[in-house]
Amino acid sequence: MDYIIAIIKPFKLDEVREALGLVGVAGMTVTEVKGFGRQKGQTEIYRGAEYTTNMLPKVKLEIAASSAMTPQIVETIQQVGNTGSIGDGKIFVLSLADATRIRTGEKGETAL
Repeated sequence: MDYIIAIIKPFKLDEVREALGLVGVAGMTVTEVKGFGRQKGQTEIYRGAEYTTNMLPKVKLEIAASSAMTPQIVETIQQVGNTGSIGDGKIFVLSLADATRIRTGEKGETAL
C-alpha cells in the first residue's frame, strides 16, 4: 500500500478529482494549504497598494491506494494537474504500513 500526497493549484482540483475517479480512486482527503517553492511568492495589488505574498494558496490531496494503482494515480495527477507553468506542485509517494477501517475493523488493503 502507498500513501500519495499531491500539492496542486486550486483551480485544477475538480479536473484532477474527476480524472482520479475515472481511474478507480474511491476516496481522498483534500485540504486547502499555503506554501511556496521555487515560485517564491507573487506580487499582487489590493486596493491600489502593491504587496508581496510569500505563501501561495494550494490544495493538498491525500490518497491511500494499493501499490498496483499508485503509478496510474501519480501519472493521472501529473498529466491533469499540469499547466506548464512554475508552481504546478509536487507529488510524494510514501509506503503505507497499515490501514484500519474504524467502523468494521478491516485491515490492510480491504480497509481502503
